[in-house]
Formats: sequence, C-alpha cells, structure tokens
Amino acid sequence: MKQQRHQRFSRRNPSNMKNKNRGKVSVVWVAILCFFSFVLGLRFSDRMLTLEPLDHILVTRDHFASTSDDCATANGNEQVLLAGVQKTQGAIESVGSSVAQLRLALGKKSENSTNVFAETRKKAFMVIGINTAFSSRKRRDSIRETWMPQGENLLQLEHEKGIVVRFMIGHSATKNSILDHAINSEDAYHHDFLRLSEHVEGYHELSAKTKAFFSTAVETWDAEFYVKVDDDVHVNLGTLASTLAQHQSKPGVYIGCMKSGPVLNQNNVKYHEPEFWKFGDEGNKYFRHATGQIYAISKDLAQYISSNGDILHKYANEDVSLGAWFIGLEVEHINDRSMCCATPPECEPKSRAGKFCAASFDWRCSGICNSVARMKGVHEMCGEDASAIWNTSI
Repeated sequence: MKQQRHQRFSRRNPSNMKNKNRGKVSVVWVAILCFFSFVLGLRFSDRMLTLEPLDHILVTRDHFASTSDDCATANGNEQVLLAGVQKTQGAIESVGSSVAQLRLALGKKSENSTNVFAETRKKAFMVIGINTAFSSRKRRDSIRETWMPQGENLLQLEHEKGIVVRFMIGHSATKNSILDHAINSEDAYHHDFLRLSEHVEGYHELSAKTKAFFSTAVETWDAEFYVKVDDDVHVNLGTLASTLAQHQSKPGVYIGCMKSGPVLNQNNVKYHEPEFWKFGDEGNKYFRHATGQIYAISKDLAQYISSNGDILHKYANEDVSLGAWFIGLEVEHINDRSMCCATPPECEPKSRAGKFCAASFDWRCSGICNSVARMKGVHEMCGEDASAIWNTSI
C-alpha cells in the first residue's frame, strides 16, 4: 500500500525526483574529487621526496587550483576539502625543504670528512718499513748506527726530502705484555717505530704483516712508493731514492730483484710451501716475484693491497704472497739488481767506482750473515757518503 502511494507521489512530483538525483550526483563528484586529491597528494609527496624542482610543483598546484575552481559549485563542503588539501601540500613542501637542507648538510659533512682524511695523510716520496721483531733490538741498533738517520736528522729527512723510515712491528699475542712495553720504551726514546695495531707478531705471519704494513702506511702517508726491507739488510738511501725516482710517473710499478725459485713440497725444510699442489706438478717453480729482503711498490699497488686485504690469499712465504697478489693486474715487474748486491767484497769495487748499490745482503743467509757484528763493516766499505741522500734529486 505504501509502495503504491510512493509511486503515485512520484508521478505527481517528477521535479522532486530530479532534485534527489541531482543531489546524488553531487555526492559522486565529491567522492571523485577526494580520490583525485588523494592521488595528487601521493604524487606530490613522491616528487618532494625525490626533491624535484619547486617550479614544477608550483605549476602543479596552479593546475590543481584551476581544476578545483571548476568543481567549486558542486558543494560548499568541497571548498573546505580543497583548503585542507592545500594545507597538506604546504606541509609536504615544508618537509621537502627540510629534507633538501638535511641532504645538503650531510653531503657537506661527508665531503669535509673526506678532506680531513686527505689532510691528515702526510705527503711523502717513499715510506720505508723495516721489518723487525721483539727479539731484534741489536739488529735495530746496528741499523741506527749506520744507514738510518737518527733524531732530528730523521725528521729533517722526512720534512725536506719526503723520505720516511720506520721500524714496523705489531703486538704480542697478549696485548700490553712486557714485550710491548719494551717496544714502547724504545720508541719513546728513538721515535722511529710504526706500530701495526691489528697485527700479532709471529714468524709464520709475515704475509699478514706485509698486508698490515701497506695498509697502515697508506692510511698514514700519501707516498709515491712504499718499501719493505728486512732488518738485516744494508740500504743506501740516496741510491734507493734515485732508483725509484726513475719510475715515479709510472703506474703499477713493482721493483726488486725478481726470481723464480722452486716450490718446496718437502716437510721440515726452510721455505716449505704447504700449498705446493696449487703450483702444478712436482718440480715446478714459482711465478716471477721480487725477493723478500727488499722491494718497492708504487702507491696504486699499495692502495690495492690496503683496499682488498681481506680477500688476498696468504701463502707460507711472504714474497710469494706479494707476487701472487699482483697476478692478473697490469703490473710492471722491474728487475733491478742493484737492490740485491752481495756484501764485500762484491759491493766494494762498485762503491769505489761511484756505482753504489741500493741494498746489500748475503743470499745464503737471506740477509747479512751475522748482521749485528758485520753491519758496520758493510756500511764502511759499501755505504754511500752521508750527504748523498741530501743531494739526491727527487
């Protein structure tokens, strides 16, 4: 009965039905506007997070405003909605501006940190690390008394010629042991040590010590060359500097006395190679590499070792490990025999003729035999004049 009355009422008042329909259409438009505003809000948020230019955002706001004007007549509530969206957009722009300022501040901080690191690294021509042990105090003193400058002369050599000379050593298995305190006391007097804080000393850890030296030296000095030498080798610093200066402009330089000795697979022999099977059949030889008593590498190779130390494999013999690290790289192997002269009488006639050796040692002892007692005699017969290093052109 009610349905019939409603139908009659509708037939009698068609205009009333149209007005209701018109009201429903207005609600749809409001929903569409809300959805459209939501999508635009997301789009603006995304663009603000990616920090697009503000002029693009302003154009989008104008477009949004013009679109909202067309819909303003639909319902008074739409104006309120539009005002809310515009306030939201303003907040988004404010957040975007804050993010931009934050990124700029972080970028400057990162740049400043990089510059600080670069400034803390001292410029040098070559950094010489003398490999030594806790028990080698007498060897160190024999070097201090001969070819290594001391005190103010050592600092002057570093400041004027860019030549840094340091004994390199890690720490004992028990940190702050009596051995470590002895080195600390010695360093407090001579000021000529480079401590490898992450390295534990041990004869079978020479490959690890080599990596630690290059990493520590690269972090401390920005040098053209990094040199490793044993503490039972005699060095003429002026001749060594002149030798390296000839290759100063070359990248990937590996300088030393190149050799290719046999791979020793027998147990209980000196220089035994536990991983001998990696080098082929029995009787094979190693690839070419510099003998371990002394060698030099250019800064890019030292940086390579420093950056990739964690994945560089260590063989039993330190000089073999170094040569292995450079296989596959564009490295120039320079075989300079002046870096492996024998001790007197071989080096003596060369010295008299003015052709000094960069380094001297005895092959059969892998260093100067009985170096503590003989270092002074080798220096007197084969050492260059004390002024040579100061007159060297680098």
